[in-house]
Amino acid sequence: MAKIKNLADLRKLKDQLQSGTKSGGKSEHAEELVQVKIAMATCSIASGARETMNYLVDELEKRNIDAVVTQTGCMGYCYAEPTVEVKLPGRESIVFGYVDHQKADEIIEKYIKNAIMPEGLIPVNYQKINE
Repeated sequence: MAKIKNLADLRKLKDQLQSGTKSGGKSEHAEELVQVKIAMATCSIASGARETMNYLVDELEKRNIDAVVTQTGCMGYCYAEPTVEVKLPGRESIVFGYVDHQKADEIIEKYIKNAIMPEGLIPVNYQKINE
């Protein structure tokens, strides 16, 4: 890596790093893309969420699916970790529980690619404040 000698060098490096991120500017149009959120609280990580997240990121990229993958804190479903929330464009978010590599593959193939609901859905047990 070249030495940073002035503010212009720092800005150039920042621009290079931002253009090379996985989202690649996708966050500006996130509502038009598949959004995947993985709970990464302590219980989630202990249950394998980090491996699930890495698998999802790799597989979505391999399968050329434009998606924004982000980490969240606790979703409140500790009993069902790892948990993954998926939002397809124009649809409500869906939360899946016990997501390992096999379940993640099923979510990609059935739900994200074909909008078919796989098993493992965590039912919504709350109402939003504005409803």
